[in-house]
This record gives sequence, structure tokens and C-alpha cells, in this order.
Amino acid sequence: MPMIGPVIRPPSEANSFLLQVTTGCSANTCTFCGAYKDKPFKIKKFQEVAADIEEEKRFNPDTRKVFLLDGNALVLQNEKLIPILQKLNESFPKLTRISTYANGDDITRRSNPELQALSNLKLKLIYIGLESGSQTILDRCNKKPTVEQMIQAIRSTDSVGIKSSVMVILGLGGKTLSSLHVKETITALNKMQPRFLSFLTLMLIPDTDLYLQERQGHFQELDARELLKEAHDILAGLELTQTIFRSNHASNYLPLAGRLPHDKSMLLSQIQAGLQGKIHLRPEFLRGL
Repeated sequence: MPMIGPVIRPPSEANSFLLQVTTGCSANTCTFCGAYKDKPFKIKKFQEVAADIEEEKRFNPDTRKVFLLDGNALVLQNEKLIPILQKLNESFPKLTRISTYANGDDITRRSNPELQALSNLKLKLIYIGLESGSQTILDRCNKKPTVEQMIQAIRSTDSVGIKSSVMVILGLGGKTLSSLHVKETITALNKMQPRFLSFLTLMLIPDTDLYLQERQGHFQELDARELLKEAHDILAGLELTQTIFRSNHASNYLPLAGRLPHDKSMLLSQIQAGLQGKIHLRPEFLRGL
């Protein structure tokens, strides 16, 4: 069946079967996000989802990875989500992993046995947007899940064998709250201990609330040097024991990749070199240095 667009997925899910179980985002209130502004939230009927699975089965019976769309498929209660996961497991004998975006409150409202049931059906990875570890900044951005909910969500999923990929947005506090963004994001990430961590750079999207705030003079974007400094200072404060780190999104000034804590010194050195003009930065961002 036709997919209702636009479709957004993590770069690492490029080769996964994209299965749309909801459209839009059940929250859709974040001031910085324009992904689902023109896409009303809707839960698709099981018959529609099952038909999409059958079609994929015909063309790609050896499917190994599935990514559930759209913004937060885990808004579905287990009684609706489990039949979909069961159908996927039955349809694809070589299936190794199901993954999805998730909001913190979609996790914390579930009991440990409910999360374990999802893990048993190969839901093994969630992508969660922390954005900032500062509750002050999240409140200003109208993000519904709290920092504490997201910390608890990562701990709860980890306890049942579901890995987490946490996203942080550099520059989300603007110039005024940059130091708070750095300090409290470090605190939250150290509590979370995510398996995967990625940095994205704030991009003001036309017609979003944060874009309008910037136009009205109520929000000041960080320049390239300030954004790289945020990345450096957050990384410097992290005490993660087993995390794969990436900062290679198209929005980022300097592509970075490594494992923490093993590659921490190397990553910090690369950022310093970028700040000093010793290594190449993406040309579209050089104007800010």
C-alpha cells in the first residue's frame, strides 16, 4: 500500500524495511521540529499494516531489519503493537532486529514485563531524542517528555535487552542557555549510558515556532565556533562506558565517529583541530567561523 509521506528515518536504517504503523507524531509540539507539521497523527489499521508486510514478504522474503514509522510507533499500546511484531516475525524468518523512534513517556508508561514482551519479539533498538539534558530548554521548546522520563526510559529498555540511540541537538539553548545546555546534557547522558549517541546541529526550519522566535529576536543562534565548542565541551564531560558515538549528520560542521571512552581523546583533538582551521570543515558552514 502507498506510504503516506514525507518519511523520516535515521541514516542507519537506510537498508531496513520501512513499515508505517502510524502517520505523523502524537506530540508534534516541539518548537524546533517541522517534520510532521502538515501530517496529522493517525494510527493505521492492522489490516493496512499487515498488507504492507505481505507485500514486502513477496519482494524481499529475506528481510533482516525493520524500522517502524512514523514519529513514535510506541504510542501504540502492546495489545495493538504485539500483533504487528508477531506478523513481522512470522513473515521474515531471517529477521534480526526491529527498531523505531520513541518518546520517553511511551516507554515509562509500560511495565517491565510489557517491555520484555516487545524485546522478545525482536524490538531491539529505539531512537530517542533527548535534544537537551536541560528541562528548562525542553520546556521552552514545548517538548512533552521530561528529562527524567527519558533517563528512566533508557534504563528500563536497557534492562530488557533493548538498546538505545540517543540524539542531542547542538545549539538548542541558543546563546543565552548554551552553558546550561552543555552542563545538564552531560549529566543526563552520564545517567543514561546509551549504547549509541549522536549529535545533530540545530537547523531553523521555516514556519516553525523557533524559526519565528529567531526572526523576532527572541532566540539567538550559535555560530560555527560556538557549536563546535558545545560539541567539544559535552564530549569532554562524558563518562560513558560503552557507547558508539556519531556526529556525521548532514547538519554537522565536522563529521566525527568513534567509541567512548576509547576514542574520547581523539575526538576532542579532531574538534580542536577544526576550531583551529587545521582540518577540513564542510564548506556551507565555514561562514560562521
